Amino acid sequence: MNAPLLPAAAPGEDKRTGLDREAIKRAFLDNLYYTQGKFARLATRQDYYLALAHTIRDRLLARWIATAETYTEQASRTVAYLSAEFLMGPHLGNNLVNLGIERPVREAMRDLSLNLDELLQQEVEPGLGNGGLGRLAACFLDSLASLEIPSLGYGIRYEFGIFAQDIVDGWQVEKTDMWLRFGNPWEIARPEWAQTIGLGGHVEHHRDESGGLRVRWLPASHVVGIPYDTPILGYRNQTANTLRLWKAEAPESFDLDTFNRGDYWGAVYKKMVSENITKVLYPNDEQIQGKELRLQQQYFFVACSLRDMLRILEIQGVPLTRFHEKFAVQLNDTHPAIAIVELMRLLVDEHDLPWATAWDVTRKTFAYTNHTLLPEALEQWPVELFARLLPRHLEIIYEINARFLDEIRLRFLGDTELAARLSLINEQGGRHVRMAHLACVGSHAINGVAALHTELLKADVLEDFHTLWPEKFNNKTNGVTPRRWLALANPRLTKLLDEAIGPDWPRDLDSLKGLEPYAGDAAFRARWRYIKRANKEDFAALVRRRTGISIDPASLYDVQVKRIHEYKRQHLNVLHIIALYHRLKHDPHLDVTPRTFIFGGKAAPGYRMAKLIIKLINAVGEVVNRDPAVRDLLKVVFVPNFNVSTGQYVYPAAELSEQISTAGKEASGTGNMKFTMNGALTIGTLDGANVEIREQVGAENFFLFGNTAEEVARHWREGYHPLRYYLGNPELRAVIELIRDGYFSHGDGELFRPIVDNLLHHDPYLLLADFPSYLERQGEVGQAWRDREAWTRMSILNTARSGPFSSDRSIREYCRDIWKVQPVPITLPATTPLHSL
Repeated sequence: MNAPLLPAAAPGEDKRTGLDREAIKRAFLDNLYYTQGKFARLATRQDYYLALAHTIRDRLLARWIATAETYTEQASRTVAYLSAEFLMGPHLGNNLVNLGIERPVREAMRDLSLNLDELLQQEVEPGLGNGGLGRLAACFLDSLASLEIPSLGYGIRYEFGIFAQDIVDGWQVEKTDMWLRFGNPWEIARPEWAQTIGLGGHVEHHRDESGGLRVRWLPASHVVGIPYDTPILGYRNQTANTLRLWKAEAPESFDLDTFNRGDYWGAVYKKMVSENITKVLYPNDEQIQGKELRLQQQYFFVACSLRDMLRILEIQGVPLTRFHEKFAVQLNDTHPAIAIVELMRLLVDEHDLPWATAWDVTRKTFAYTNHTLLPEALEQWPVELFARLLPRHLEIIYEINARFLDEIRLRFLGDTELAARLSLINEQGGRHVRMAHLACVGSHAINGVAALHTELLKADVLEDFHTLWPEKFNNKTNGVTPRRWLALANPRLTKLLDEAIGPDWPRDLDSLKGLEPYAGDAAFRARWRYIKRANKEDFAALVRRRTGISIDPASLYDVQVKRIHEYKRQHLNVLHIIALYHRLKHDPHLDVTPRTFIFGGKAAPGYRMAKLIIKLINAVGEVVNRDPAVRDLLKVVFVPNFNVSTGQYVYPAAELSEQISTAGKEASGTGNMKFTMNGALTIGTLDGANVEIREQVGAENFFLFGNTAEEVARHWREGYHPLRYYLGNPELRAVIELIRDGYFSHGDGELFRPIVDNLLHHDPYLLLADFPSYLERQGEVGQAWRDREAWTRMSILNTARSGPFSSDRSIREYCRDIWKVQPVPITLPATTPLHSL
């Protein structure tokens, strides 16, 4: 780095927050020296990254403070988004895009003999989510800030996020995600706003002087929640909202009396137990200890968040009875549903509001987003666990349930079965608290996340609640932010879009419609193909670094990256690969489109079948990739540790998007939207948001296959027998026999027997029923891809028609229909008030 250490600031310019090349360079050197305590010869790449991160954060702070000041002065109605997951991805690149300073920063780093792309690679991604749920929350925060909507994201600051995935001998191996090992330059701790919450203990009841019932919860232990705030910058505006994540600490980190008695372990025991609450994202809950810790996590973060909202109310002088006018609280799935009970406890027990008033405020405060159609994914907690961990909350749940069921009995006289189905307590198979039912009863709005998903909620999963309150239900199809998933992830395409339709499309994605005429322009199509090829080469380099496998950018990139689960049917994709391999082995001269099959995704550590599917993918890849008869035509790669950073390489490079879940199982999906936005064509079922993507891009630009949700249901009603499909389809039989006979497992016929047996005797996700249709459409994909001009036209039209899948559209609909929140523009002061109070 050949530059003077501390160049002087230009006259009249604020070197801390200027956005030009020279100001950024001076501020960077300041932060290297004063924040990192390094000079050039001792500085590491991580030091340079941290210095740059602090330089950019300084440029966020004026916006952040101005935003908080405006919201406070105006007592702005605010969205509080409660989510157990926020999968934000790296911050640096996204903030450069939203500030619009990528070019001067790149030039400043070049002046200092540094490469911005190398510094971007230094950022350790915070893995604070499993996948779609957390990534949706992150996209929503980006859109809320970009649309100037007052908002707070509330969640958990997990010390260790979702595990880092290695692939060893084809198997997933989980390693600790130590995302905080170098610190986090984007957050600011706010210990002055810490909240103390209770756990366990018992409840006392007594009468006050006027004979009114009073309840006092006496917790057995307490935990302190420390908020850590991260600014969330809007796109090319002055808004910077806040993501507030809670870290658990003990009220006293060190018990000196215990230490002095010689009990060194006991002196730190309470600290360790308290900090366990936010130690790791989603502990394995197969054991009761895991269930208890997971419930502790959920209660901890919502209790801290609600107390924080009460603190804000007090500062802004808003009375408790107007809580729902100040805050619109969104429950991102059932994980935060305990917030309904906690708000009731705070209002009734701690602030002496009458039950009816408190319940009215609570129901007007909360809205609930459902994210699943799988009954087993709807959270239920054992009553015994609730009684031990949250005894007062269980009493409140019983009271809510009693009053609710009284209403049901009056409205539906004698229908005891309906009352049992609607009850917050499941009495079958051991008593459990139904958190989805609590969310439905305690919220004023319930939404699904795709049109099909919402209709299936009404007709099946939440049918009784829809019958009871049809006015509560509405659809809000998910979306993704085009700032990260197009502007940041695909800079080459971004440049082309800017030239073709102007630079405003990241804030108005519907303007991509302006691309449609260019689909007929041969020169434009050539540039489009050139960009796709360059992106494919970048991805091939990443694959080579990560796996040692060389893939051909001239082949069709066929991609399935998502959480590994049987209903997402990665193994259906594998059956197709084996079918192609089998054909080529029997006819070496077969005319097959060269294709690279790309997989990525993590399996839950306790999900054995999903982990076996990962092993199968890698086992098939091992055989196919080393077979000289096919390796120039077929290649299989599994990219380990798929995350947001990897996604920013994958989506721009993909040509075929595999969205092949069993119809009626996927709530929405957002990966499908990212692929479409970047010009990939989809092969998929009529499931989740696939339905709406196909409607928007046109049926002729989408490869549809498989049974519909109605046909799937009919299969089960009439009796589904997968063995019939196996016996009736010679190619399917040959494919399964290769797996069963150990061809992909070094002759070990037992390794993949659980998969084979499950398919032949159960097949709960109808792979065998959809196999013929899937293969037929895949054949059409191969033929279509060979016509490069026609394929490029379809690719352009997919991008051009992806506007409705912006998260900005989703957030506008939430604001209009559920939250009733208006934008609050932010104006920066002419000067930064550094010397005034």
